[in-house]
Amino acid sequence: MSGLTPDAINKLQLFLGAVKKNPAIFYLPELKFFKDFVESYGGTIPPPSKAQSDAPKPEKPFTTPEPSAPEEESEESDPELDNTGVISEPDEEEPIPDVATDIEVSEEDIDKSNEKKREAIHAYNDGKFEDAVNAYSEAIKLNPSSALLYAKRGQSYLQLSKPNACIRDCSVALKINPDSAAAYKFRGRAYRLLGKWEEAAVDLRNACKIDFDEQADEWLKEVTPNARKLEEHQRKYERKRAEKELREKQERIKKAREEHAKAAQNSGPQPEAEFDFGAGAPGGAADFMDMFNDPELAAAFKDPEMIAAFSDITSNPSNIIKYQNNPKVMALINKMSSKFGGMGGGMGGMPGMGGMGGFPGMGGGFPGAPPSAPGGPDDIGLD
Repeated sequence: MSGLTPDAINKLQLFLGAVKKNPAIFYLPELKFFKDFVESYGGTIPPPSKAQSDAPKPEKPFTTPEPSAPEEESEESDPELDNTGVISEPDEEEPIPDVATDIEVSEEDIDKSNEKKREAIHAYNDGKFEDAVNAYSEAIKLNPSSALLYAKRGQSYLQLSKPNACIRDCSVALKINPDSAAAYKFRGRAYRLLGKWEEAAVDLRNACKIDFDEQADEWLKEVTPNARKLEEHQRKYERKRAEKELREKQERIKKAREEHAKAAQNSGPQPEAEFDFGAGAPGGAADFMDMFNDPELAAAFKDPEMIAAFSDITSNPSNIIKYQNNPKVMALINKMSSKFGGMGGGMGGMPGMGGMGGFPGMGGGFPGAPPSAPGGPDDIGLD
């Protein structure tokens, strides 16, 4: 009769040895029926915490220590600038007025405005800069759409050490005519007198680009050294700020990845138990575990009658004779025999465990099982 082959019994013995070595196997979901079976006969199973603590802990992989982040450098001091000629107490800075530039001006008003402009030029040449400002103001009232009048009044303000007033007038002139070289020139000079070197350089470059002027070029050369120092300082600051933002972003990504990995580890499935069945176990643990995944076998081991019969047979294999007329028990025996036989090998003896008695090796399987082919080894050890 067919039954458990010696190799199948050997596999079962090795499995139980692995369970004894690592009781955490009992808590695998697919082996719950086996745990219930052991406990139903008074077997005591260590709690999960103890089982987990007894399991060998994997060594932490060696990782090369990451280089520490460079210490944040303190903000650099402002570059040394040559502030010779900068006005220490300039005039009050006021908002740029909103001037209507689309007003139609009559020929008569244009002529009167030109007359006032000539008076302003004479006053300026005579060094009477206040009079020049007043004359330009009268000319602007008559012709408010002239960009040149605002630029020239701005020039007069420069002579009165009123760079902010000059900037206002030249800004209005550029609203009227964005290509006014005179407005860029005088506003650039006003920025220079306020120590605004970068703004001065931009305006003076535009003035020379639109209409090259030797005086504007000379003023540009005067402000360029300080402007370049400030531009380089600003570029360095922006570069360091970008590097800092990149480091902070990389740190946030790294932290997020670590938290994600930790959360996945904490919420992941229970680790699979490791079985060391040795080289003599054909098929390995995967085949044995597959047998217990069979729904019929799992259901059978939940039946008290089947559990009692299996325990009786495992305690003394010859007791199988008592169950030859019990179709349920014999169906279980035949099912297990076919499973073990399909594993390409088998399992030898099985030591007792918990509430189960000894399971000595059976050369020919269970007595009373259906007969095997003639000449088979089924009768060995049954004298």
